[in-house]
Amino acid sequence: MPQSAEMEFDKEIYLKWYHTMMLVRRFEEKSAQLYGQQKIRGFCHLYIGQEAIVAGMVSAITKDDKVITAYRDHGHALSLGVTPNEVMAELYGKATGCSGGKGGSMHMFSKEHNFLGGHGIVGGQIPLGAGIALAEQYNGTKNVCICFMGDGAVRQGALHETFNMAMLWKLPVIFICENNEYAMGTSVSRTTNVLDIYKIGSAYEMPSFQVDGMKCETVHESISEACNRARSGEGPTFLEIKTYRYRGHSMSDPATYRSKEELNEYKLQDPLETTKNTIIQKGYATEADLEKMEETIQSEVNASVDFAENSPYPDASLLFRDVYVESDYPFIMD
Repeated sequence: MPQSAEMEFDKEIYLKWYHTMMLVRRFEEKSAQLYGQQKIRGFCHLYIGQEAIVAGMVSAITKDDKVITAYRDHGHALSLGVTPNEVMAELYGKATGCSGGKGGSMHMFSKEHNFLGGHGIVGGQIPLGAGIALAEQYNGTKNVCICFMGDGAVRQGALHETFNMAMLWKLPVIFICENNEYAMGTSVSRTTNVLDIYKIGSAYEMPSFQVDGMKCETVHESISEACNRARSGEGPTFLEIKTYRYRGHSMSDPATYRSKEELNEYKLQDPLETTKNTIIQKGYATEADLEKMEETIQSEVNASVDFAENSPYPDASLLFRDVYVESDYPFIMD
């Protein structure tokens, strides 16, 4: 992605990146452990390896911007400020969860933090992201919608319809493909001859770029520039952020379709380790300081398990609540 000038990042932002990534990593590791113990049921998709994307995203947007994503959503929720207690309770299906225990792993929501899901239908969030941006444009705000998807979702027809309308109306939306290379278990090279996914945007003359998703710096820079375009009325951007998940597609996936050598090669680029090294080299913190931070985060994650286990399940009387929303507008039917 072209840069007008390389951005400089200070101590505060590096420590924030590291804290965000470490929180997501330790939370997801604990989630995997609990899933193995059958404390967490249903589908569960972990974000381990992809943490630099949400860390770099949060530092590049404002608290009023909206975020929507697919079902690998724990990291997005945590990075936006949804507490580990609320996320863990949701995984347990408890009433204290961020979706009241009704959404589970794939449907995290938080109106307070402008996190609009967590969506289980592959690609279903893409047109919703454009609709959110249309609402911001209609209301005359400068807010942007960040719409995430996986590399499998770009094969959905809804993406092309959405890209067309988003460019036609110059909507303030940033479409981000988190390309971890394997969708549900099939490599990109086996599903298309267009291996550089960002090129899809060129059919709509949408500014489209490929980004290194293993570095917070490059993620922040690309999203920041895309936000500037959107806020100035120039419309959407499509970013293919290249990343890698260290676990299978879900907890039921042994990921036998890739080699150990490939996995280990990507682990050499682990964003937690590279960010940690940068922090120490720049003198922003010592290794002991970062270990203390990690201990605090681990304690917070452990406390979230106690919170979830001691929280009540939703009452049966709430079964039909949140299904419909009452409206003041009359509906005319023939």
